[in-house]
Amino acid sequence: MSPWYKYLFLSTNYAQLNLFKKLFKQTAIYGLATVFPRMLSFLLLPFHTDILDTADYGQLSVIYAWFAIFNVFLAYGMETAFFRFYSGTDNRKKVISTSLLSIFITAMAFMVIALMLQNGIAKATDINPNYLRYAILILTLDALVIIPFAWLRANERPVRYAVVKILNVVVNLGLNVFFLYLLPKMAESNPDGLFSGMYKPNFEISYIFIANLIASALTLLLMLQLYLKTKYVFDKMIWKKMMKYAMPVLVAGVAFTINEVFDRILLERLLPADVADSEVGMYSACYKLALFMTLFATAFRMGIEPFFFSHSNTENPQKAYAQITNYFVVLGSIILLGVVVFADILKELFVRDPNYWEAMNIVPIIILASFFLGIYHNLSVWYKVTDRTKFGAYISMIGAILTIIINLIFIPHFGYMASAVATLAAYGCMMLMSLFFGRMYYPIPYNFRKIIFYLFISILFSALSFYVFDRNLFYGIPLFLLFLGMVYKLENANLRKIFLKK
Repeated sequence: MSPWYKYLFLSTNYAQLNLFKKLFKQTAIYGLATVFPRMLSFLLLPFHTDILDTADYGQLSVIYAWFAIFNVFLAYGMETAFFRFYSGTDNRKKVISTSLLSIFITAMAFMVIALMLQNGIAKATDINPNYLRYAILILTLDALVIIPFAWLRANERPVRYAVVKILNVVVNLGLNVFFLYLLPKMAESNPDGLFSGMYKPNFEISYIFIANLIASALTLLLMLQLYLKTKYVFDKMIWKKMMKYAMPVLVAGVAFTINEVFDRILLERLLPADVADSEVGMYSACYKLALFMTLFATAFRMGIEPFFFSHSNTENPQKAYAQITNYFVVLGSIILLGVVVFADILKELFVRDPNYWEAMNIVPIIILASFFLGIYHNLSVWYKVTDRTKFGAYISMIGAILTIIINLIFIPHFGYMASAVATLAAYGCMMLMSLFFGRMYYPIPYNFRKIIFYLFISILFSALSFYVFDRNLFYGIPLFLLFLGMVYKLENANLRKIFLKK
């Protein structure tokens, strides 16, 4: 082994390899379940951008931004609290029943109050009241399946989790195709038929929400088993402990959502009215090309979150946590460079309307920001397993404040580029803060030389390919192959042990 890269390696023993095999197997299944729902955005992206103009797509993006914000409030950290208390107690039945009752009561209360105040909410959010009714029902249905899905993950039942999630996607996608593509054609071909009576012109956004609503209702129906078989006991003591644990998670969730989607809302409100929706539409469409990194990071997090809690009391768990982060950075660096190098091919596949391509310059920035967020999630193990979730809230709040300040100051001057830079700055700052505090409260022996090496090379090659060589594949592909060669040389032995059966 050459001296220059000898320092990049950490030893991996047989027991750890078995743990990693199990982790990556579950991550692959959870990843499938996570990738398919997120892939709905990708599968529908060319479809929606072909049918909707940039302004309509921008309006749809803003509504879904509000969706994300309300989703966090309706979950109020109970999913993470459920993992913590379900894994850490012998009285799991009370944790299940208390969690289900808590979510059910708050979801029903939200639905009733929101429907009563829908005109005021519509005015405050600038959402069409006709769309808002669908949104309220979808949000309620999605809230009701939070604990059932968490229960499947906590009990290591990824296959059922994946089946339900994928079915949701299939139904949603199928209904989108039917309402937006098939129904208009069938109505036109038979003006006096049944489908002509079903079809409404200029009803595309409503059709999208109807498809979402039906898919969410079906998902709840499939997940009702946990509600029906549970013997309900509301334990106030457990609930208070869970809420104490969950509240910082809620604050962190709100802050994360601000970092993730609030820029669309600010763009709509800070840009001139005649271009705001179009700018948001272009930004949102190109933003989704970073979905490959988001999918990888989310799938990885879905697998490691239960792993973190279940192995927190084993001997020297910090070493396993360090190795997991190393592998995340290795694989994430490949995805970062791969998406940047092939960005022009991806835009032809998923954002086929050239009217959206003006915002392509944000793609490397957003992918890197998503990578930093994924690293942050790996680093955040320290405050989750030590019950210091308040630090997660503090870090996320600082990131959200940074996002809002940069957007407010620079959107009027630089438009959506300011939003992209704000996202990168926020996630980069959060990553560094989590690392700093983690070393103080729960030291983990990360291989910083390896992490920095892969980050530096992948970012350098990405910048060269996209900005210096102007996305020319003649230069980009050799850079990508060179990086893959480095990874193979440095990581081949350990990765083969994990992914290949002897």
